[in-house]
Amino acid sequence: MPAYGHELRFGSFITPVNARPQRVVDLAVLSEDAGLDVVTFQDHPYQAGFLDTWTLLTWVAARTSRIHVSGNVLNLPLRPPAVLARSVASLDLLSGGRAVLGLGTGGFWDAIAGMGGPRRTAAESVSALDEALDVIRGFWAGDDPGPLRLDGRFYQVGPAERGPSPAHEVPIWLGTYKPRMQRLIGRKADGWLPSLPWLKPGDLARGNRIIDQAAAQAGRDPREITRLLNVTPGDTAEDLARIAVEDGVSVFVVASDDPAELRRFARTTAAEIRERVAEARSGHVAGRAVAFGGDPVPAALAARALTPGDRGHARYTAGYFRGGDPGLVLRPRTPAEVQDAVRYAARHRDVPLGLFSGGHGLSGRSLNDGGIVIALDALDDVTVLDGHRVRIGAGARWGDVARKLAPYGLAITSGDHGGVGVGGLATTGGIGWFVREHGLTIDHVRSVDVVTASGDLVHASDDENPDLFWAMRGAGANFGVAVSFEIDAHPVGAQVGFAMLVFAPDDVAAFLRGWGTAIENAHPSVTGTLMIGPTRPGRPAAVQALVVVDSEDADTIVERLTPLADLAPLVDQSVQLMPYSALLTLGPGDEAQHGRGEPVSHAGLVRHLTGETAEAIADLLATNSRFILSIRSAGGAVAATAADATAYAWRDANFLIAALGGGSPGYEESWRRLLPLFEGTYLSFETDTGPDALARAFPPAHLRRLRDLKRQWDPTGLFRDNFAIDFALA
Repeated sequence: MPAYGHELRFGSFITPVNARPQRVVDLAVLSEDAGLDVVTFQDHPYQAGFLDTWTLLTWVAARTSRIHVSGNVLNLPLRPPAVLARSVASLDLLSGGRAVLGLGTGGFWDAIAGMGGPRRTAAESVSALDEALDVIRGFWAGDDPGPLRLDGRFYQVGPAERGPSPAHEVPIWLGTYKPRMQRLIGRKADGWLPSLPWLKPGDLARGNRIIDQAAAQAGRDPREITRLLNVTPGDTAEDLARIAVEDGVSVFVVASDDPAELRRFARTTAAEIRERVAEARSGHVAGRAVAFGGDPVPAALAARALTPGDRGHARYTAGYFRGGDPGLVLRPRTPAEVQDAVRYAARHRDVPLGLFSGGHGLSGRSLNDGGIVIALDALDDVTVLDGHRVRIGAGARWGDVARKLAPYGLAITSGDHGGVGVGGLATTGGIGWFVREHGLTIDHVRSVDVVTASGDLVHASDDENPDLFWAMRGAGANFGVAVSFEIDAHPVGAQVGFAMLVFAPDDVAAFLRGWGTAIENAHPSVTGTLMIGPTRPGRPAAVQALVVVDSEDADTIVERLTPLADLAPLVDQSVQLMPYSALLTLGPGDEAQHGRGEPVSHAGLVRHLTGETAEAIADLLATNSRFILSIRSAGGAVAATAADATAYAWRDANFLIAALGGGSPGYEESWRRLLPLFEGTYLSFETDTGPDALARAFPPAHLRRLRDLKRQWDPTGLFRDNFAIDFALA
């Protein structure tokens, strides 16, 4: 429980629309009359429908007498820091010390550039803000006799006269969600101002840790930094009080333009939050009691446990493709707490058990209805060790891993979406953008720490518990909860080639045969995925290809792409150089998960796209059903590992065929015609269960060995909800 020692304060976040300008000011005056402590406004100078925020702040300051005023947050690229420093200081002097500087890096770069501002990358925008803080603080240091000089990459100042000094120490609050910005807050700023609707479970705690560590390293007391939060009228006093107690937030700012909601927040919600927080801090609330089926949850887990109706529970009711409504979500933060969670789950074998890493799996088996979910998303550390080895928590996401490794010139081949959790993929296979060059993700796993069904924490590697290590690489969900991995990364250039090609083939089957041959003959640096929807009668097929070429040389990229581009008429194409980490970067909204119901997904692995296979796929595409078919490259370096080296066995397969959606009788019949052509299946993309599906997932010798190991490591069958291996059938 963070204890930063700040008194609780409350504020409003008002939209500065210019259609009724006086109404905006009236809402600010109402905020003061209702007893709020601060009034804030968003800052989008390129929005023609908005008032200029700085002009509005000065007007509101003149119309009020007590309340503090701030941008939420000011757009730095369009507000030069030297001018901003003097503007803020002047407003603070004129208002009697009521100015606050809420500041951000900016966004919407096309709009900023359209206003004459700079266009910056995410990294550049953070560096620019870092320099801007020095400029602003430098001008505010009016008592310093020397002129201000700063020769930065983005801002050059001086020699310039300092001053004026503000009427009080104006706090600088930064709006941010990323670790680099959070470290900047710890070093130089006075407050952290995120928005609750954009946060994921654990983000506040993670952000606080980063800020506190950075502050300590800079010789600052973390208690100097205020923790703020933009909230909505729908957030309850109980939930916000819990955030105040558990995460140290002391300033809550409600986003609303409704006078009644502002009054209710100021007079009712704020009062209840104060009462609840005072009660908790006085020791009247010793802890949170949570029980499932009448069985109390261990104290170490209870504070973060979620049951239906709790704030945060909704995050675990939807993955990317499947919904659920678990009766209890346990959110351990350490391997020891994972052990407690597994032991608790073992007492409730009568309900489903889900293991949640990233929630991206097509099968959606990390969630359930009415059962227990052990969510590992707090175990998300990524640590670069000696050489190319990396220790990664099972709850990390591959996009975060790629960004962490990028400065080292390293990467780990790992799927094709940044939101995929490490734990699910690194225990199944891992067919990524470098698969033909570097093999599967599991081929680079050197050890895994596992909490077994008995609740023991076990280290598995080639030297320790090698049988368990073998099983965890391809069938891990059956044998325990992976909490961390040590994985060997591989070198990667600063950029790779990424192509998006859209084909309009006259004959889909012929195109697929040609694609298969071209990919198998391509340089190992080339990996490609086809995305195809059903073909409507009388309309041409459209096939999208996503291709990565692991090279920084433009001529080499074009040379290696040409055999693919020549396969059929192109109706659209794009080829660009970009960092590998950018391929896994999530776009706006991509982190949200809204899956509902039960998905239908099938998968199969084939050695070659033969004529028979291509014709069967073409027949599938002609069915009257809605689905997306993908054909992903495998092969290449995958075959360099022996088939019996890991539980994943299908080393000779060059392609993974997966279909999401469908479900109509014609679709299912067409899919069944593909089954005899498959080598095997890929677990994470298959929703069928039962003995037949299991037999397609593992060759007979592998399955016999897995059943023997299941009897040894999970004799009660605790881990049974993700392609359960039933040793009773051995």
